[in-house]
Amino acid sequence: MLSNAIKHFRTITRHRHRVMAHCFRAGIFWQGLLHDLSKYQPTEFLAGVRYYQGYRSPNEAERETIGYSAAWMHHKGRNRHHFEFWCDYNPQTRIMQPVEMPIRFVAEMFCDRVAASKIYRGSDYTDRDPLDYFLRAKGKRIIHPATSDLLESLLTDLSVKGEEAVFAQLRAMVKEDRQNRRKHNK
Repeated sequence: MLSNAIKHFRTITRHRHRVMAHCFRAGIFWQGLLHDLSKYQPTEFLAGVRYYQGYRSPNEAERETIGYSAAWMHHKGRNRHHFEFWCDYNPQTRIMQPVEMPIRFVAEMFCDRVAASKIYRGSDYTDRDPLDYFLRAKGKRIIHPATSDLLESLLTDLSVKGEEAVFAQLRAMVKEDRQNRRKHNK
């Protein structure tokens, strides 16, 4: 168990540091600093230790074992870079529906997915991996269509144009979004 705790701590910390570096490149510094801090809280960390495997998220193993992942439910409710956070009741239909994510959180989600692919794929990583992972579950997730389309476009650009081009694009998008929010809040 101690061995799993050390390995899990190293994995989530390596992932967090990689996401931070990506967030800095995307122009979302504060989000990078705060990224995934909930993974160190007991609800998430202890499940990560118990179900640690090293090649995939412990949440998958927890789900397979007990039928759900308490760690994931805790995590998605506290981290706005997950599209699952962005579901709310529609006042007209009174049905829970996905809401379009703000650009800054789509940018962080992109950084998170790229970093996760790099951590889990290791030396086998290619810029196509995050897109392939995204496409495997396309149509099965509850995500706002505009958010899904934007993320897929960014991941496709990554696979074709590479990191430098996509991070430049993200910085411009985040800057424009920040300016628009400032105008709107005046």
